[in-house]
Amino acid sequence: MKFVVATPARSVCDDNARALERHGLLRFIALGTRRGTKGIPRERTRLNPRIGLWGYVADKVLPSFQAESARFRLGAWFDRWVLRQLQPGDHIISSYGYVNECFRAVRKRGGKTFLDAGNSHVENFWQTISEEHRRWNCAYPPFSTSWYERCRATLQEVDYVLSPSSFVTRSFLERGFKPEQILRNVYPLDLSCFQADSSPRRKDRPLTVINTGSLSLRKGTPYLLEAFRLIRQKEPNSRLLLMDTVRDDIKGVLAKYGDLPIDWSPALPHLALATRLRSADVFILPSLEDGFARTVAEALACGLQVVTTPNTGASDLVRPGENGEVVPIRDAQALAAATLRCWERAGQGRVATIGTLSEELSFDNFEKQFISQLQALKLI
Repeated sequence: MKFVVATPARSVCDDNARALERHGLLRFIALGTRRGTKGIPRERTRLNPRIGLWGYVADKVLPSFQAESARFRLGAWFDRWVLRQLQPGDHIISSYGYVNECFRAVRKRGGKTFLDAGNSHVENFWQTISEEHRRWNCAYPPFSTSWYERCRATLQEVDYVLSPSSFVTRSFLERGFKPEQILRNVYPLDLSCFQADSSPRRKDRPLTVINTGSLSLRKGTPYLLEAFRLIRQKEPNSRLLLMDTVRDDIKGVLAKYGDLPIDWSPALPHLALATRLRSADVFILPSLEDGFARTVAEALACGLQVVTTPNTGASDLVRPGENGEVVPIRDAQALAAATLRCWERAGQGRVATIGTLSEELSFDNFEKQFISQLQALKLI
């Protein structure tokens, strides 16, 4: 029995596929793209670039919510395409909603299904973000209602959950999943790219706050902006570095903060992103829902203090008082106060590190842990 990994776009499941390939356990990886995954040979790569092309066109011509909804509708097409390639006894790994028919078929044929829970339980996600949208009178749901129903259907066919964080694990246990169904799956990080700057911090640099993720209500952007306004009351020369990936639900809020000095950047490749991170002092991510925010791990690896919430998943990496702070969701004052405490530590020349967690975030450790859990389940 071997494993199939199937997601329309490149995802964290690629790492699971690479680990399986290194142990001769991968039958194939299926992607809706024109390029495969590094470390997976062509003979075990199945590509459907037409799916990716339609998603690309949607991103270019539609507003962000409509584009996302259009991409989600491609899931049924991807599902049918992968289904035709399955064999009796295959196990399968995928994420929410992509391959529901495949999950059902795999279970009927004696295989096991693994959900990559890159987000918390879909009911937790939907309830949390729906509440936030109501707070801000946002007309959009968290994501398309048809996809919500498809994600809920996925959960009826899940044998095991691949969980990257304690936040995700709790959300599944609270909704009826058993502890033995949860497998630890902390996403690895490219530590050859994301590293701290060995040179001393410039003394004339003002407090520089950064966020390298997308901006949305889900990511807590209103609280980030309000916190930065409060920070400037204490540190008037402070700077804020943001990426220009902006969802429709936050555009009206952003307009209210046009007076703030924001340094905008487009999406960057990893090397340039690491350089931008090293130009800052404190990373803030006040997200209301994030299964495991790799941006937090990247910031820590680059030597930044991090301020985040318990709902980011990657808050598992933060040691309050040492490399950052963890504050409640929806609390701009707590964000500002925590940032100033981190700034005091950074100003003293204390570089935040992830310490021994760097070993845990390596791909070798990810592979070892993933394969050992499959062995314990007697699936390999």
